[in-house]
Amino acid sequence: MKFNFWYFTSLIVSLIVAIPILTIFFSFFESTTNYFEILKNTFLLEYIFNSFILLLGVLILTFILGVGSAYMVSFYNFPGVNFFKWALILSFAVPPYIYAYSLTAFFENYGTAFTILKSLFGEGDYNRSIPKFDGMLGAILSVSFSLFVYVYILTRASFYYQSQNLIELGKNLGFSKLKSFTSIILPSARPAIVAGLSLVAMETLSDFGAVSFFGINTLTTGIYNSWISFDDLAFANQLSFYLLIFIFVLFILENFSRKKARYHSPTKGGFKQKEKINLTGIKSFMIFSTCALILLFSFLFPLSQMLYWTIIFPKNFFDLNFQQLFINTMILVFLSCLTLIIFSFLSNYGNRVSRSKFLSILTTFSISGYAIPGVILAVAFITFIAWFDNTVVDFFELKSIKRIFIGSILGLVLVYFIRFYSLASNGIKSGYEKINRSIDESAYLIGYSKLKTFLNIHVPYLRNSVLLITILISLEIIRELPITLILRPFNFETFATTAYIYASQDLLEAAAVPSLFLIIIASFFILLTSKYILRDRDE
Repeated sequence: MKFNFWYFTSLIVSLIVAIPILTIFFSFFESTTNYFEILKNTFLLEYIFNSFILLLGVLILTFILGVGSAYMVSFYNFPGVNFFKWALILSFAVPPYIYAYSLTAFFENYGTAFTILKSLFGEGDYNRSIPKFDGMLGAILSVSFSLFVYVYILTRASFYYQSQNLIELGKNLGFSKLKSFTSIILPSARPAIVAGLSLVAMETLSDFGAVSFFGINTLTTGIYNSWISFDDLAFANQLSFYLLIFIFVLFILENFSRKKARYHSPTKGGFKQKEKINLTGIKSFMIFSTCALILLFSFLFPLSQMLYWTIIFPKNFFDLNFQQLFINTMILVFLSCLTLIIFSFLSNYGNRVSRSKFLSILTTFSISGYAIPGVILAVAFITFIAWFDNTVVDFFELKSIKRIFIGSILGLVLVYFIRFYSLASNGIKSGYEKINRSIDESAYLIGYSKLKTFLNIHVPYLRNSVLLITILISLEIIRELPITLILRPFNFETFATTAYIYASQDLLEAAAVPSLFLIIIASFFILLTSKYILRDRDE
């Protein structure tokens, strides 16, 4: 049998990415320490209940913010609408844990709100009248304002491509604008809304920074504490298994709820470009104010708070080794992007030339790594390396490999690869779907080998997809906290880990400087992607 390089490469990549999922499954049956019994009788139900409440609150708020803002900029013309289209996505530059720092700093006793009131109205007992956003409420707000962009982007795209025929149908039936929205517009956008909420659900359940800052016990913090505080990897993996089941059940329930519903337009007249409604007067002012408030609370508020602290406490700015943090962050970005792009190309091209159903199924299974919270991936990776070192390596009497993969840049990049492989793979795959297979056949006829076809035809054609994927992966890695926190080498810090360490020590003023730089860098990457994310035919 002839060795198929492309098939073998694609198979190996898919197996590597699938390892954490398999590790979590098999670790579920391992014995644990007494910590399991202690937790089962004390905090386990609290972990599950808090995770559920957090998820429910975030889904409701992100639905309102994401769908509401997408509807306003998609169906109405008002002053500033073109500005808000892209400005509203800037909140994605603010990770939930940084929003949590800002929320606490502004509303805490003698915080920024107190200082503002004192400077405006003089001395007074303002702390009693200043609301406190901490605990579960603070976590829900922090996560929601950071993640509603998922729902906004996907819903806005769906609204944009809705046909005017649907709106006219509502008018002919005598529906009011509210009735048309709830009965026609919203249901037709359901796949996009559900996709956005699914991403929000995965990110919410995997959030570590915000919930740990507010002292909320969730399944994610339980996983982290099981490993860090009690050195019980088996139980950490069992909690990870529960969390994965929780995520998969949500997807299954939603899938069954749709049954045989169809969301394409069956209208014989075809697609008719939607006509926006021009607003003037009080209506224009109201919708402008709503969009402005969403932008204010989601992006300008945390940015201003971090900037305020940086200016008020300049010593923290000069104490920060900005150059080293930037170099460390960019090293991770560069190595991760290079690895992900190369192997995503190899995997997708291997699938293309082999046309193997087994390989296609395995690839689909492996890209589910993005649905696994970062803290779970980190723990699963450590579990697998420990097992491999204690069995395979010891069996052949080789040198231990733990130091090579655990607490090293190599291990960190490898887990990033598993976490974000779906982003890179799906991006390359969508580009490949636009390349007709007849082009490959024509290349073979004129004497091109598979490698030459890959390098001379496919790679240049997909350069725009590669650019977009690179920017998206860079943005994710800059913001990533739990994986970096657990697997980073000793004394190797990024902007995210530095901000978290300061905040965990109640040094919020010091956390402001790395947080500010993180927001600025992430905003730069978001602006680079905005022309891809918001591309419209009418713009």
